[in-house]
Amino acid sequence: MQQYRYKITIEYLGTGLAGWQRQANGLSIQQILEEAIYCLTKTNTIVIAAGRTDAGVHALGQVAHFDLTNYRDPHQIMRSLNHFMRPHSVAIIDCQNVTSDFHARFSAIKRHYIYKIVNRPGQVILDAERAWWIRHKLNISAMQQGVSYLLGQHDFTSFRAKHCQAQSPIKTLSKLDIIKCDQEQINFYLSAPSFLHHMVRNIVGSLVLVGLEKWQPENIKAVLDSKKREAAGSTAPAKGLYFIKVDY
Repeated sequence: MQQYRYKITIEYLGTGLAGWQRQANGLSIQQILEEAIYCLTKTNTIVIAAGRTDAGVHALGQVAHFDLTNYRDPHQIMRSLNHFMRPHSVAIIDCQNVTSDFHARFSAIKRHYIYKIVNRPGQVILDAERAWWIRHKLNISAMQQGVSYLLGQHDFTSFRAKHCQAQSPIKTLSKLDIIKCDQEQINFYLSAPSFLHHMVRNIVGSLVLVGLEKWQPENIKAVLDSKKREAAGSTAPAKGLYFIKVDY
């Protein structure tokens, strides 16, 4: 039976959702998309993503694919699925018909994330579920010094979740920029071919300890070399993390 593969780019606000993957105890982005496809086609379809984001994590450019047995115009698919996904904070922003050898996860060559921090004494209201509020001033220069120990290929065991299912802890972090965007917002930009579960959030949590001057930048190297999760800082909140794009 001939099948037609579609690549979609998705934007979503992860607040109140159970993350990307279907869950027994909460509504996920995958479930919202698959139910929308069923409303359109009356067939059960599996949607496969470039990366599984956790509960509370957002996306500006998550990529996924699915197959249909009948050809449909990509623009009409996007419009119809967005209609069926209302009022959820999930939307397809691009849809393309692609060849059958495209795979959202396995064809990806690099994934990109942003982690957002609002660094000010006053409480955050508008971005309360879209950034990590840290009231005490962060030393950005010290955090940037700590970054130098993480770039390149390393064993990131110290920064992986306890239940991470990746076969190997060896990953290559090709980019980690810390940029102060204005008087109060600090963004962490991270890129790698792939990441371990909670790797981004655990790295940010550890670098924040450097920024708060509870650790020295050299502590990051010691944590990395220890290969022990308990040596690293706490996991940064999910609400500050955004999956921004995938390179193919």
